[in-house]
Amino acid sequence: NVGWGFDSVLPYFKKSENSECIGANEYHGIGGTLNVSFLQSPSPINELFLQACELAGHRRTADYNGASQLGASHAQVTIQKGERCNSARAFVTPHLSRSNLTVLTGVTVDKVTIDVAGGEKQATGVICSQGTLRAKREVILSAGAYGSPQLLMLSGVGAKSVLDKHGIACLHELTGVGQNLQDHMTATFNWVTPYTPDLMGLSFKGIASLIRGVFEWRTSRTGIITTNVAESTAFYKVKDASPTADIQAALVVGIVDDHTRKKHFKHGYCLHVTLMRPASRGSVGLKSANAKDAPVIDPQYLSARDDVDTLLAGSKEAFKIMGQAPLLKYQGQLLYPVNVDDDADLEREIRRNADTEYHPVGTCKMGPASDAMAVVDAELRVHGVKGLRVIDASIMPNLISGNTNAPTIMIGEKGADMVKAARS
Repeated sequence: NVGWGFDSVLPYFKKSENSECIGANEYHGIGGTLNVSFLQSPSPINELFLQACELAGHRRTADYNGASQLGASHAQVTIQKGERCNSARAFVTPHLSRSNLTVLTGVTVDKVTIDVAGGEKQATGVICSQGTLRAKREVILSAGAYGSPQLLMLSGVGAKSVLDKHGIACLHELTGVGQNLQDHMTATFNWVTPYTPDLMGLSFKGIASLIRGVFEWRTSRTGIITTNVAESTAFYKVKDASPTADIQAALVVGIVDDHTRKKHFKHGYCLHVTLMRPASRGSVGLKSANAKDAPVIDPQYLSARDDVDTLLAGSKEAFKIMGQAPLLKYQGQLLYPVNVDDDADLEREIRRNADTEYHPVGTCKMGPASDAMAVVDAELRVHGVKGLRVIDASIMPNLISGNTNAPTIMIGEKGADMVKAARS
């Protein structure tokens, strides 16, 4: 994919960023609208976690988004003045008054309209719950790794065998649509501790602390509710052959069980152990030809044995970190006991609790037309359909060793320049 190497994409990372925590240097930018900072009010447990990482053989790093990712550090977060600086706040909300921007909310897009007259296939607009919207130049899908392949298939672009099952006419066959799904899978290990103001929890004292935190935030934009929850992190390798980190361990200042759907009226902390480079591949399919029906998502987590072995080794290393002396102050009991020295028991617990880290990519893979699984080219144009691009995380051929937020924003920045270049 020409134009997507390190030197080509780095300027787009720097363009969008306002790095409060690192400042401007070879790897970071200032002046962009995406604010990046360290937490204003981190829990004291983070410092002890970082000390524990050092004792377990993992150096501290001042910048895991710099020259080397490996090491332990306080988390770099997209927070500005105590509030989340998400992509809407950074890139959309400031421009809502512009005459050339219309934002429609609560709208379901049914499909892209494609004109096949004359032998060429040309995207002409979209049909949605607001009616038919016509495109003067291009249609751009930015619906993510689940929504974009679903919309392509609903529009008649995908594997014919899949579309036939749902009575959708195949206007252009691309067998890779919805394939190549990759996601960061996270094993979660929770410790229960006595009450401490350093950790979040559902108790009378914990709820009172949160209420006090609301007033602190309103007056100074600091305090417990400004947390991103996963406040510090360590990237490390468990396989010598890995070119970069294959595990991320993130310390969470509260109990997280089944994405907090399972409530525990206790205090504690959690360690997320995330598999960075999964070999497993899943897929996104259709439930029906109705856009209101959610797509069928089959992540195929841990279907590759190598993923299981890597996550086992990564979890053992994580327990080694958590057993170091600095953390004994907070050392509690495992919410779900597991014998770390028994591979079968540890694998059972991983398979019981591991789940998505919300980083799906790959389902509209970028690649040349000779690649049977490729959906878009290096300009993010859908193969075989003019005037149609996909610009979101679904175009990543392979999952990266880290969070997908900033890289997806980079894809948006670079894709915007491609759209502008096509107009000139």
